[in-house]
Amino acid sequence: MRVALSCVSVLSAVAAVFGSGIREAARRGPGAIKMYMLDQSQDMEHMPGHTISDSQRPLIKPSAFPAYYFTQPLDHFSSLNYTFPQRYWVSTRHYRTGGPVFVLDGGETSGEDRLPFLDTGVLDILAEVTGGLSIVLEHRYYGTSIPVANFSTDSMRWLNNAQAAADSANFMANLKVDGINETIASPSRPWIYYGGSYAGARAAHMRVLYPSLVFGSIASSAVTHAALYNWEYYDIIRNYTTHDCRVALELSIKAVDSLLNRELTRGWVKGLFGLRGLKQDQDFASVLESPLGSWQAKNWDPAVGSTKFDEFCSALVGPKAHGLGQVDYSNARDLQMHSEDDADSVQTLKEVFESTDIHFALFNYARYVRKNIVSKCPRDYTVEQCFGSSDPAFFQDTSLSATWRAWLFQVCTEWGYFGTAPPDPEHPTIVSRLLDLEYASRPCKQSFPPGEHFIVPSWPNVTAVNALGDFDLAADRLAFVDGEIDPWRPATPHSDYAAQRNDTVLRPFKLIPGGVHHWDENGLQDRKAEPADIQNIHREEVEFAQAWLKEWNN
Repeated sequence: MRVALSCVSVLSAVAAVFGSGIREAARRGPGAIKMYMLDQSQDMEHMPGHTISDSQRPLIKPSAFPAYYFTQPLDHFSSLNYTFPQRYWVSTRHYRTGGPVFVLDGGETSGEDRLPFLDTGVLDILAEVTGGLSIVLEHRYYGTSIPVANFSTDSMRWLNNAQAAADSANFMANLKVDGINETIASPSRPWIYYGGSYAGARAAHMRVLYPSLVFGSIASSAVTHAALYNWEYYDIIRNYTTHDCRVALELSIKAVDSLLNRELTRGWVKGLFGLRGLKQDQDFASVLESPLGSWQAKNWDPAVGSTKFDEFCSALVGPKAHGLGQVDYSNARDLQMHSEDDADSVQTLKEVFESTDIHFALFNYARYVRKNIVSKCPRDYTVEQCFGSSDPAFFQDTSLSATWRAWLFQVCTEWGYFGTAPPDPEHPTIVSRLLDLEYASRPCKQSFPPGEHFIVPSWPNVTAVNALGDFDLAADRLAFVDGEIDPWRPATPHSDYAAQRNDTVLRPFKLIPGGVHHWDENGLQDRKAEPADIQNIHREEVEFAQAWLKEWNN
């Protein structure tokens, strides 16, 4: 089944505004999943999954690193006699006889999105100084490494942590590379496993699950703690954004929740944002949350990073007008002009203001959403068609073109990370308190009805992840590298919930000052042009990798 192209050809632009990485969509509930699904149904190029910044597709010609295929069993733990081709790429640019092997886990996106790291990123940096071979390995069910004919519930049952880890182990133990006449398979050669984010957790897991094959691992922004709630994601943003932006967000969302809670003002506040026709208040709250996803898209390299969050905050806090007495009613009315609420008078607006504590930033917020999100909805479609989640048909596409289903299935079965407001009603929030666990997890039931051979659990089995070490996961020659202001840091060993650790060569524990999501993964051709903190983390990674390899040689 395909969504009608007359609608989605325009809506793909909406999904881009939402920061359409599938991890973001799966975290944020059905409204975001719908936008991502509409985006994916296009024949035109769409935003990638979870890449460097979740904002741009890497500009690497496929011919620079041709793809190869490794035959994997569909099920490593039964006698089922089915196989599939797992895609991978190799760089022999720096390889010297006897050198180590560095493998980068592709994670929850097409492996093509990781090819820049073979060229100028962490793989190239490590291989250059060690004479190593570098490889990008695509994850099962992503890119072209698809082992099934469709993405139905039953067909997805071989997508889990254990099967994916066994893929990597089988690959390392049996790989042969054309043109290299020596044995490179593990354990004949030292293999160092790298991953970022979900793939970072996999890098850490591989070190403890297959220690005889994985000589060392570098786990960047590794989400080793799986959880149902992921409210801390927003709290990192709240704590590390500018003071003015934080105050504007908190007061705006507080006003929105208050206005939505009253029958008299519910339609008015939706109309203010150009979304009066949106049926479900939670879908409306989800649209307002969407600009926050651009925080994760920050990167030290402007060529791959995004400034969208900073632009959003600038729009939110300016002009400098604070307090009810400074509200420009004519400006407020101007915001109403294009909504379905044209008949509202300035007097009615004043009555609303008198009964609710409204910060001027609310109107700036509304203007930003109208201009950057609502404007993408075609004129001949309602906002419910564009942003609502009430139509179940949007979640029932099981064709292989519905690539969004893979990571969502992992979220629903083992990982969780549902984006919600803080469970404590007294804790400050920058997202609506309507964004609760029921809403955020709703796509699991909408997308994966019970199959003949597999039923998605009522709640993801996060114990399957956390049993491998959780916040305390540790081993010799296992490095953790995180970003100070990464919204995923609360799920890593650098979380405030985790015990403090020492940083040693044998067990490196690095925190990039001001860093966001796996900032060590990308690099520049001219390494000296990288910011000082990035040069430093790359230098430290080289140093501890060389120390590990010296241990191998001895």
